[in-house]
Amino acid sequence: MAIYIYIKKKNSFKKKIINYISYFFLVIGSFFLFWSFYPIISFEIYSKFFLNQKVISPLKSNENDFLSEANSILGSFNIFSNNLRDFTQTNIWFPSIGNLNFKNNLSIKEYFLSIPKLNIMDAKVIVGSDDLSKSLVHYIPETLPGEYGNVVILGHSTLPQLYNVKDYKTIFTFLPSIEKGDLIKIKINDIEYEYIVYDMFVVNPQDVWVLNQQKDNSYLTLITCVPPGTYLKRLVVKAKLKLI
Repeated sequence: MAIYIYIKKKNSFKKKIINYISYFFLVIGSFFLFWSFYPIISFEIYSKFFLNQKVISPLKSNENDFLSEANSILGSFNIFSNNLRDFTQTNIWFPSIGNLNFKNNLSIKEYFLSIPKLNIMDAKVIVGSDDLSKSLVHYIPETLPGEYGNVVILGHSTLPQLYNVKDYKTIFTFLPSIEKGDLIKIKINDIEYEYIVYDMFVVNPQDVWVLNQQKDNSYLTLITCVPPGTYLKRLVVKAKLKLI
């Protein structure tokens, strides 16, 4: 026969309410963690299986290339020295280039970009700007759309939950969803050029070869930071001018 019998005391109504509130906040906290990290995890899985992340430059190195010269002067990328910087400034997207002074001799200073699949219509592109909070940026300009060469356009992105198509700080958030064969339109004054996406891949910030000129065709290169909401790598979307 037992000497002592322990009977669990029933929780008071007040304590039950406190327990329910604790469980509620635990669930809400877990939801927000999932909400924040899901886009990053899903992109990592997608890029691992569907995007090339080890791309070798198709161009031969050029000793006189200004990008090579910038690399030798400014050193390599260090992620820990860039995580608190303002990535609406283009001069830190490719740290090995830094504040390289490049003369903009192009007559056109701005034009407009549309990507129908992403519902981006007539987004302003400023030639040679360094502020991604006000527009897309035609980075290190040497050639214009429609000409032989490589037009590189940078656009900011963020977590999909914060996306606003009218906000240039989030405009390229859904760029990873673009596919080969999709259309990109460039409008300069009354002339419209159509480019067809033919490739997309992920590179590290030190892979500045993606900025090099290619004079065998008219190329368009769109670049944004990935995974969503981070600045670890760069997504590169390549397109060629559509022949009429």
